[in-house]
Amino acid sequence: MFHLARQSRGRGFGMSRPAILVTGGAKRLGAVVARAFGEAGWHVVIHYGRSAREAEALADSLPSAEAIHCDLADGDAAVKLVEALAARLDDWRVLVNCAAIFRPDDVTGLDPQTYMRSMQINAKTPTRMAQAFLRSARASGGRRVIQFTDQKLANPNPDFFSYTISKHAMAGAIPLLAMGACGPEDRVYGLAPGAILPSHDQSEDEIERSHVLNLLGRKTDAQEIADAALFLATGHLANGETLYVDSGQHLFNQQRDVIYLARESAAS
Repeated sequence: MFHLARQSRGRGFGMSRPAILVTGGAKRLGAVVARAFGEAGWHVVIHYGRSAREAEALADSLPSAEAIHCDLADGDAAVKLVEALAARLDDWRVLVNCAAIFRPDDVTGLDPQTYMRSMQINAKTPTRMAQAFLRSARASGGRRVIQFTDQKLANPNPDFFSYTISKHAMAGAIPLLAMGACGPEDRVYGLAPGAILPSHDQSEDEIERSHVLNLLGRKTDAQEIADAALFLATGHLANGETLYVDSGQHLFNQQRDVIYLARESAAS
C-alpha cells in the first residue's frame, strides 16, 4: 500500500490533454510551473506534501488539473504514485521533480537528520520517481523528466551543506538516466535556478540585495523558470543536459550563500 490522498479539481478534467506531474506544485516555483503548463493546455497533476489548501486552490483555477498528496520521504509510496498515474493517464509526457527541502547546516557541522531527509527527498525519491516514470508512463512523442537542481552545482559554497550534497547527487543521476533508462524519444534534463524567491527569514531589503548578485545584476523572474520548463518539455535540448536559469549567477565564485552575502554587505 502507498499512503496518499487524492482530490480531483479544476474544470474540464479529462485525458484528451497531455499530462504533467509537478512535485511540490502547490507553492513557490512548483506552482509557477504548474500554472504555466495548465494555461498552455496541459492536464496538471499538482503534488503536495503539507499544502493541501494551496494545491486545491491552484487546481481549481486551472482548466484541467488535480491535486494529489504523497510524502516524498516514503520512496516506495512515491513510486507507487507514479505507477498509479501511469496506469490511468493516456498521454503523460512530463515529470517535473521540483519538491525539495532547504534546511541550514554547514560544512563544519553536518546535521545527520537534515542530511538523511535531504538525501531522501531531494535526491533518492525523485530519482526513483524518474525511473518509474520512464519505465511505465505512456506518452505521445516521448517522455520528459525535468529534475530541479541548483546553480550551486557550478557555484558551490559550504552553506546549506546537506541540501547542496543532495542536489549534487540528483544531478549526478541525470546523465546516467539519460544514457541508460530512456527510450529513443525520451529525455532527462536538469533545470538549475538561482536566487529567485525569498528564503527562510530574509527581509525585503535582503531579498533586493541577494537576488541581484549575479552576472547581469538583475532579479531573475520565476516565470523564466516556467518558460524554461515549457521549453524542456519539447525535448529540443540534448538528452542529459542541465539548463541554468539564474541571470549568470552560476558563473560567479561566491564563497557563501547569497542570503549571507547580502547580510554581510549590509553590515559592513
